[in-house]
Amino acid sequence: MHLAILVTNTDKSPFAAQHPLDGEKFTRLVQMARPDWKTTAFQIHEGQFPPDITVFDGAMITGSPASTRSGLPWIAPLLTLIQDMGKRHFPLFGACFGHQAIALALGGTVGENPNGWVHGLVRNELQTSPPWAKPLPQHFNLYGSHSEYVSQLPAGATPCSNSTGLNAGFTVDSHIWTSQHHPEMSPDFITALTKEMRSALGPDLYTRAMASLAAPADQAAFAESLARFFEQAQ
Repeated sequence: MHLAILVTNTDKSPFAAQHPLDGEKFTRLVQMARPDWKTTAFQIHEGQFPPDITVFDGAMITGSPASTRSGLPWIAPLLTLIQDMGKRHFPLFGACFGHQAIALALGGTVGENPNGWVHGLVRNELQTSPPWAKPLPQHFNLYGSHSEYVSQLPAGATPCSNSTGLNAGFTVDSHIWTSQHHPEMSPDFITALTKEMRSALGPDLYTRAMASLAAPADQAAFAESLARFFEQAQ
């Protein structure tokens, strides 16, 4: 299996330079479950798009500090690519920004999260359990960091998971799967990120986020589910 990683992360800060980049994080995620799978990363945020997405077996869209609603010049071409992949029933997974971009491209809406910043280890509940998600428990934990959410699903999408009563993932048939959260993040990275964002999060959320990190994420189960998603979508 050879997957394209569509990197949308615009962070070029000294903090980002000290940690694995998203191409590496998502490669590590899929190789937790399938060590022999290959990936190729494209820096979408720099205008680097795959010449032909169909040469790959599937694609993953990463998270980003950028907003899908920001009007940055690379976002419209990405939404067009998502629409093309959707028409082809091309296997596609999106995390956080990727989740929101897929929703927006297919006719859904994105808005400010009514709960404000969500950060730390986040409890998710499966609303539906597609066959590939069998490794995941009914309630599972993933790391999260976002202030926007999918406020309306696109037509034809099925809610897959929620957190705090809001959509946290959806499916479209068996070729699209999304998560509002960050299955690719390691415990060390989310801990470092939380400390880096201490001022932005404020004292209360920072304290809650740090406390939440004492529990583990269901990363291995999600990695296996993600591998099964791409396998069944072929």
